[in-house]
Amino acid sequence: MADDYYKILGIEKNADAAEIKKAYRKLAMKYHPDKTKGDKSLEEKFKKISEAYAVLSDPEKKSQYDTYGSAGFQQRFSQEDIFRNFDLGDILKEFGFGGSMGGASFGRGGRQGGFSGMGGNPFFQGGGQAGFSQRQRPPAKGKDIEYEIPLTLQEIMNGTKKTITISQDGSTKAIEVNIPKGLTEGKKIRLAGKGEMSPNNGPAGNLYIRARLIPSDGITVEGNDVLVSKQVPLTGALLGDTLEVTAPGGTTLSLKVPAGTNHKAKMRIPGRGIPQMKGDGCGDLFVVVNITMPKELTAKQQEIIRQLQKTGL
Repeated sequence: MADDYYKILGIEKNADAAEIKKAYRKLAMKYHPDKTKGDKSLEEKFKKISEAYAVLSDPEKKSQYDTYGSAGFQQRFSQEDIFRNFDLGDILKEFGFGGSMGGASFGRGGRQGGFSGMGGNPFFQGGGQAGFSQRQRPPAKGKDIEYEIPLTLQEIMNGTKKTITISQDGSTKAIEVNIPKGLTEGKKIRLAGKGEMSPNNGPAGNLYIRARLIPSDGITVEGNDVLVSKQVPLTGALLGDTLEVTAPGGTTLSLKVPAGTNHKAKMRIPGRGIPQMKGDGCGDLFVVVNITMPKELTAKQQEIIRQLQKTGL
């Protein structure tokens, strides 16, 4: 779990610069190696509070930390980034320690004391002397980005190629993307290394492509199932009917509507929907029956309906 720098220093998130410095000074006076006499667990404590102060005392780093949170910040910033431009030696002298670290080694080449002008992480072991060992984090990866591509139902059914334009490393690039069949809404494909560049020479982020179905009259997509609305006259619903249905792949199918079919009934044609993006199989095609009610009746039709009414229909 990522460290919470505010909790480490025992302050609230709205603490100002003076409160942050006061909290660090209090903890440094308690956990400085001159006070703890070689206690390794307390040396680790001192390293943690110094790391927290290095971030929260720097307005830019603090802003990034508040924006991304503990985990997000530590994914984006290495230890070298955290301690860059942080002069621990001068800070300790201000607190009355004179840069002394009680014989512990805190610098490159095993130099003792004296942090002045040091960039990067001052807490690492060098020259075979005792010190604070710090595992270096790998450089932060660039930010992932998402790109939405509008697709027709036929393009989602069969797959297609699209050329998109992205901005990467300050330049505009055209990329040809192979859209696999079955890329329905809610699914993504990943293009490794096509996202934003890393701020500190780490790997580039990824580009994620997601589809947006272009609306089509009378057609609805639910996952890999396709729903097609068909109009059926009242007599066809009562007595039965035969419909010609065009499946998403372009094939024309003949569908029998049973007598007594209700309005909005769904009739399933298995395996005629959208192919699965991974693996075999397809979704289903559902024909949704919309019973057409006449707005006006001729005199003859009215007479026939009255005769039917007398039969209890």
